[in-house]
Amino acid sequence: MQADKIRVVALGGCGGMGQFAVRTAIDFDFVEEIVVADRDEQSARAFAERCGPKTRAIGLDVLDEAALVSALEGADVVMTTVGPYYRFGLPVLRAAIRAGCHYLDINDDWEPTLEMLELDEEARKAGVTAIIGMGASPGLSNLLAVKAMNELDKVDDLITGWGTGGHDEELAQGAGEGGTQRAANEHLIHQVTGKIRVRRDGAFRDATAFEEITVDYPGVGPVTTHTVGHPEPITLPLFRPEIRNSWNVMNMPPYLIEPLRWVAGRVDAGKMSIDQATDQLSDAFTTGGGDWKRLLLSSLGRRMFLHYMLASRKTIPYIAVLFAYAVGTKDGKPRKVGTRFTASPFGGMQHETMGSVTGVPLATALALFARGKIDRQGVFAPEGAIDPETFFDELAPLCTPQKKNAKELVEISISE
Repeated sequence: MQADKIRVVALGGCGGMGQFAVRTAIDFDFVEEIVVADRDEQSARAFAERCGPKTRAIGLDVLDEAALVSALEGADVVMTTVGPYYRFGLPVLRAAIRAGCHYLDINDDWEPTLEMLELDEEARKAGVTAIIGMGASPGLSNLLAVKAMNELDKVDDLITGWGTGGHDEELAQGAGEGGTQRAANEHLIHQVTGKIRVRRDGAFRDATAFEEITVDYPGVGPVTTHTVGHPEPITLPLFRPEIRNSWNVMNMPPYLIEPLRWVAGRVDAGKMSIDQATDQLSDAFTTGGGDWKRLLLSSLGRRMFLHYMLASRKTIPYIAVLFAYAVGTKDGKPRKVGTRFTASPFGGMQHETMGSVTGVPLATALALFARGKIDRQGVFAPEGAIDPETFFDELAPLCTPQKKNAKELVEISISE
């Protein structure tokens, strides 16, 4: 689509992720109106009032299909940050297709990703473009991966990853206004328990999380990372079928990984519910570098403290908040390629948060819609419909420190 003015519905737009997408989008000249829709109508109205005259609010339960379709019928694009997506992704996409409304989300669950991709033909018949997983990981990670793969003639191994580097302040920042830190932690528990899907030896296979994967990132050296269940290892090999092995990994130090592994094991053994595990993880991560007495009140906190002390705050080499790493050949010679950012999408905030690095990319994709830079119809992961160079050119001025274009924003490191 290409339009001088567009109307947008932001489902969950007052939440910790959605607010960054909304605040970024209202500054775009082509946005005529953003409707902030949330089950908590009072919060939606309060947030919309703070955002100014371009925004208004409605109360909406996304599981009320008739009300949802009605809300979307007058809009050009819906941005949805309502999770978890294994519950809400498929019904919202179906409603968007029924309403003839283009669709953007930050889906980070691999199971509904597969289900939503199956709606491709239905979306094409309705003239709808849907891009699923356009946040940080997946989203930015996918497009970093495409940049890395573009440096190779043939790709054998592809890894997308994210991490904290063990910086306690990063763990405590949360997601910003609206507080979706707990929702993010629930997602993390979900994706390190049960089965995950990876690409191994040229086929998609079920696996378990926490498998150790060595990333020999150029200029950083061998880094031990741990697998987690995310959509990238599924969608990227569909984009480049020659990929033999693909994982999404966590680049975090042992004193975070080991307690997380313990709590995941408790859930898998039926000794702890996902809700209980989420409560412990939220409390532990929030107080991780501060109130140790409070942290020690939980079983998870005690284990985190023990690993923290045994490791003497030992950290592993830190690659980046988000990165991609591809191994393959160029001109018949072995080559390793790493891609990461030189700046971050803070969304006008003083520090980076989970909400900013997720919500700002979502709004950037909205800009590509309005400028006619996304012209395929159907259901896609980001790499299937978005040119990374075009996207990063659009994202670069929204970052801190501000960058001019994709070349300045994305650092490409190569070794043989």
